Amino acid sequence: MFFDLSQELLPRYQSAQRDPDDFDSFWSETIAQARRQASPAVVTRVPTALTTIDVYDVTFSGFDGNPIKAWLRVPAGATGPLPAVVHFVGYGGGRGHPLENLLWASAGFAGFQMDTRGQGSTWSVGDTADPVGSGAQYPGFMTRGIASRETYYYRRVITDAVRAIDTARELELVDSSRLAVFGQSQGGGIALACAGLVPELSAAACCVPFLCDFPRACVITDEFPYKEIANYLAVHREKASRVHEVLSYFDGVNFAARAQAPASFSTSLMDTTCPPSTVYAAFNRYAGRKAITLWEYNGHEGGQVIDQEQSISFLREVFAS
Repeated sequence: MFFDLSQELLPRYQSAQRDPDDFDSFWSETIAQARRQASPAVVTRVPTALTTIDVYDVTFSGFDGNPIKAWLRVPAGATGPLPAVVHFVGYGGGRGHPLENLLWASAGFAGFQMDTRGQGSTWSVGDTADPVGSGAQYPGFMTRGIASRETYYYRRVITDAVRAIDTARELELVDSSRLAVFGQSQGGGIALACAGLVPELSAAACCVPFLCDFPRACVITDEFPYKEIANYLAVHREKASRVHEVLSYFDGVNFAARAQAPASFSTSLMDTTCPPSTVYAAFNRYAGRKAITLWEYNGHEGGQVIDQEQSISFLREVFAS
């Protein structure tokens, strides 16, 4: 059922999220440190039964120099340079099997799919550990290290994502001048963060993005993963102000205000996992050229394959310009 703002009100909604004065310096220092600690990526061809797509196993340096896994998939026999899509995955998932997620290579792009540290045991396999410890947390990832912005889990993940873009740009098969980001749900939120942190991106496709408008998301839905934060604060009652201060450094609304790459969004009126108002909060704040598709009768699945089809068309248009 419809539970959030109406279709008429969504385009006018503005988030109450604050924009920290040191947001830019915090992220520039975080990313600069990761780049200083980086080692050269290791790329290995993976034998598969595929005849139309070549697959490469990639290990690159993420946050704090930690090793992060990825797949590079390209059309068979490609010599490059190809337009590239860096793909981030949804909550709980990992980079999966080499034969999964063949969309971008099948469309003629280089597809670079980042593993998400510490995840990959829910609906898709992951291969990357998160070696950083955590204080008290609610089960899941949303409150891991939430005592400070320095220790919060998504500081590491978003830094990994920026380093994934750096790594993809350095690959011989990739055209560094034509590189976009894509993701659905958590992946869409990570893609949005990258759009705000990496000014040279060609485009961003953010489908039903997560990690947006925390002040509203935490109180408008009882669905996980946002519910992890509410459950944590139900026990740690005195920490609400501090938690929301930390989350302001990781909110898609604040990344959107800094993003300039052309962007495609999608959301659904019946999505209780990532409520449409939270997506519109980021979309309405997005500083670059943008468009959004609203699925009236869908939940968190959004447009599914139609979202992907539209993303391919959008990226082809951007890459050709």
